[in-house]
Amino acid sequence: MQTNLDQLLEMVDIFHLAEGRTETDVPFFSLIRRNRPTAMMPGVLTPSFCLILQGSKKLHLGQDMIYYGAGDYLVSLFDIPASGQVVSATRQSPYIGLRIEITADEIASVMSEAGINMKPPNRKIGRGAYVGQSDENLQLLFIRLLELRGKPEAEIRFLSLLLKREMIFRLLTGDYGHLFVQRIFMEQQNEGIGRAIEWIKENYNRTFTIDEVAKSSNMSVSGLHHKFKAVTTMAPLQYQKQLRLQEARRLMLNGSANATAAALEVGYESPAQFSREYRRHFGLPPLQDIKALYRLPVPEAFETS
Repeated sequence: MQTNLDQLLEMVDIFHLAEGRTETDVPFFSLIRRNRPTAMMPGVLTPSFCLILQGSKKLHLGQDMIYYGAGDYLVSLFDIPASGQVVSATRQSPYIGLRIEITADEIASVMSEAGINMKPPNRKIGRGAYVGQSDENLQLLFIRLLELRGKPEAEIRFLSLLLKREMIFRLLTGDYGHLFVQRIFMEQQNEGIGRAIEWIKENYNRTFTIDEVAKSSNMSVSGLHHKFKAVTTMAPLQYQKQLRLQEARRLMLNGSANATAAALEVGYESPAQFSREYRRHFGLPPLQDIKALYRLPVPEAFETS
């Protein structure tokens, strides 16, 4: 008997996916294929929901190593530096993932219209990314989304948004729904980690103090440290450093800056310090790392989505 995952794989096969990421007619929906295992590569998880159809992957998040495979999904609710690695994939049986981009506004809208309790859960703060196991309802929604292929643009635009909202509803009412509530509660407060993360993202390329971050989110320094690490698995200044290094790598990879220019662009005053921290994080000095990435079959291979 054919399972939903088998049907999804057959439907994805029609796209004749190349190695890497393939965008679809649905703006927030993309397909990912890897024909072979990859190295463990640092990157940044962005708010998204990714269902794995085939193959397996592991995610290094803080002190935890998380493994997930066919039928599992990864949800990220914040921008979180992490490292990812495809561990099971061949050309005959590639790693296949389906990725949906989500936003806090979309989550809040579904919660409001569905009448889901907006009070924060009586649980300790959880990290902003997790792995769960999909059920038939979620899998069927992806089937319906893939069935929109080739439909008129207006039909795709309207129906895909309805399907996305139902996906969010299913995630909200599932075993990890409290983490979605946590995200929205943080977004709706004048204080909290959601605001602190956004503030650091807006100011990552300048020098600042922990006191400034705490003040921006109306938190105490000790409260900021505790809650920030619970959600992102790292301290605020570690988060800033990883954002700097990721952006510098992107600038060098697309050819818009050399190592020195990239270092200055992201806020480093000392190219030597930049080179040391870059090597510590990525495993190679800047120029060697970029040359190694250019030799990879697909430039996207270091992404963690």
